[in-house]
Amino acid sequence: MRYLVFACDYDGTLASEGRVARGTLSTLEQLVASGRKLILVTGRQLGDLQSVFAHLDLFEWVVGENGALLYRPNDKLEKILGEAPPEQFVAALRKRKVDPLFLGRVVVATWKPHETVVLETIRDLGLELQVIFNKEAVMVLPAGVNKATGLKAVLKELGFSLHNVVGVGDAENDHAFMSACECSVAVANALPTIRERADVVTQGTHGNGVVELANQLLADDLRQFDSRLTRHHIVIGTSDGNEVRMPPYGINVLLAGTSGSGKTTLATGLLERLVEQDYQVCILDPEGDYENLEGAVVLGSRQGVPQIDEILQLLENPETHAVINLLGVPYDERPPFFQNLFPRLQEMRARNGRPHWLVVDETHHLLPASWKPASLTLPEQPQGMIFITVNPKEVMPAALALVDLVLAVGETPGKTVQAFSESAGHEAPKLEHMTLQAGQAVSWSLRSTSAPLMVNIPPSRTERQRHQRKYAEGELSPEKSFYFRGPENKLNLRAHNLILFLQIAEGIDDATWTHHLHRGDYSRWFRKVIKDESLAVEIARVEELPGISPSESRMLIKAAVEQHYTLPAESSKLIPGHGAPTEKPPKM
Repeated sequence: MRYLVFACDYDGTLASEGRVARGTLSTLEQLVASGRKLILVTGRQLGDLQSVFAHLDLFEWVVGENGALLYRPNDKLEKILGEAPPEQFVAALRKRKVDPLFLGRVVVATWKPHETVVLETIRDLGLELQVIFNKEAVMVLPAGVNKATGLKAVLKELGFSLHNVVGVGDAENDHAFMSACECSVAVANALPTIRERADVVTQGTHGNGVVELANQLLADDLRQFDSRLTRHHIVIGTSDGNEVRMPPYGINVLLAGTSGSGKTTLATGLLERLVEQDYQVCILDPEGDYENLEGAVVLGSRQGVPQIDEILQLLENPETHAVINLLGVPYDERPPFFQNLFPRLQEMRARNGRPHWLVVDETHHLLPASWKPASLTLPEQPQGMIFITVNPKEVMPAALALVDLVLAVGETPGKTVQAFSESAGHEAPKLEHMTLQAGQAVSWSLRSTSAPLMVNIPPSRTERQRHQRKYAEGELSPEKSFYFRGPENKLNLRAHNLILFLQIAEGIDDATWTHHLHRGDYSRWFRKVIKDESLAVEIARVEELPGISPSESRMLIKAAVEQHYTLPAESSKLIPGHGAPTEKPPKM
């Protein structure tokens, strides 16, 4: 199931005039019986809620006081998520005739038109409080406390992700938690602004709308609304200036191409965007290519085999991503390793919906076409899989049959797509004379009748960091290095990276420095070799400044380089013994 948690507002949504119909309760019971967890998210104070609703035991947790109080009906555990406002604030409101005035554990509430007095009192006392509206109700809470923060706290207790939650509400104070959910639903009687922002609007009002939503959830896990959830889609790249995206749920992807064609770069970019949106990923990494993925924990090494129980324990935290390094697993033992791990991951997905994505790098290592028991490893129809391989023909056909989206990289994408089609039993699309450059891919959706697209792939952050390290600290080839030669070509000082460029720049004579400055050599090198257009533009501006002194231009160019590239502190120091220029490159 995608939606394992049903989060619902009380007044105006579940309840009408404070009461919940018997039929609505019966539907909630069906949701519980389906294995889903119910969370009530309300602005009401707990005692007030208990006095009007006797069925809190249907819910795993109650988020009360608009996010400031958590209550677990099963054992009556309460958790306070904020500090009560100071007594002087309450006293000031009473002095100014704010009536009625309701005091909870944290929340202070009243009704319109007292919001003006409330805001003035907060300002006069210099308090860090916020005012939240719920139609005619006026609630005062600590800054940063709302229904969304309360819901997140409950999900942390339960071990669920917001991406496995459907949230339903009707008023201003519901927007925060609804928009945080994977699918947001407004009942028909919701405020116009809430209906406009929701992914789905029910036909029924109040409890009837909740019943309608619950029945759709029970029928197909809301698959009929998947096409509306485009706000979660993941960018693959651009084609003709338009973004090409893929849904974050319900599909399987094949990423294929020859060695060195950019598979890891494309996969890393997709994973970074999934992680940015808090989709949990688990990467099976046979060659140690993903150890630098930001936000991920690496298990296993060349010397140590990752343990399955250790992997599952790590993934229990929905905020943790896992890279499973398989370098320590012998080649012939990798398929059995996958055979043992995959069913356990599927059990975990059935229980809590995670990990959302499982990446099988070098799929031909783990699910080889030649490995006969491999057909036993895919008993269900898994979703959220990314298979990465050099040649689809080396992957077992049962895995390829699951693929909904093909991303082919390398110089001959047509051959890659053809190989996949033959192995998976599909008719291959025509890709005549299509040649890809670095940073490009062919995207072919098997769910669409559209022709495959050539997509420009944005570089990943990890790739940019490698790029920066390469030029900052690596060694460029002689033909790509910068040479400080001077006006009469008497020098031959080679800078094979940015650190050395800055070090030599500080030590050379003014005539040599200004010679290259006035010729535009610096900006030309950054544009053509370093391939950093924005930095080249900044340096060109310095080169064009009239009457600028050598020391000023050095300082400005150094600052520009260091702003774009994180360089070690010692990069600004002169090389020991480096003073007047010599004809030999300085040693590092």
